[in-house]
Amino acid sequence: MVKYSSKLKAEVVGEYLQGRTSMQSLSEKHNLPKRQVSFWIQKYRLSGVDSLKRKKTKRSFSAEFKIDVINYYQTHDETLAEVSARFDVNKCQISSWRTAFNKHGIEALKSHPKGRKSKVKNDKKKLRHLINKNELDQLREELAKKNQELYDTKLENDILKKSMTLFGTSKDAKKHK
Repeated sequence: MVKYSSKLKAEVVGEYLQGRTSMQSLSEKHNLPKRQVSFWIQKYRLSGVDSLKRKKTKRSFSAEFKIDVINYYQTHDETLAEVSARFDVNKCQISSWRTAFNKHGIEALKSHPKGRKSKVKNDKKKLRHLINKNELDQLREELAKKNQELYDTKLENDILKKSMTLFGTSKDAKKHK
């Protein structure tokens, strides 16, 4: 995708609005597609000069915003290009949101974590959490964990004792003696 400077966009829109030339002659003069010139003019008319500036940062949109854009597109008699210019979002982005919403519902519009899950345990988070607690709470928490471990061990030991009384020693153990 070709990226055009904000200066070129402003120059082309300014020439058109002054009435000196048509879209066709502007596109030939600057060696641009006519649709691109038309899109810039439309964006300028709907959103002003700021819409011609390039975005430096990656933007993220909430699920509510996405739903609002989809609802606006479906309820108003405007083209996808007009809606994209009005909300300052790419046409293909609106189209993909709409498709995802129709297939999977609102859950598809919510943001999801990117990338592979970490295999390393989050020990740093646990340490930060422990530092924030006071020492007495830390000791109580450790004691509760140890008590739970002791209970689990006793329960496991009781199960093993009962299974030994029910089933006796295994036949393989008798053969080896």
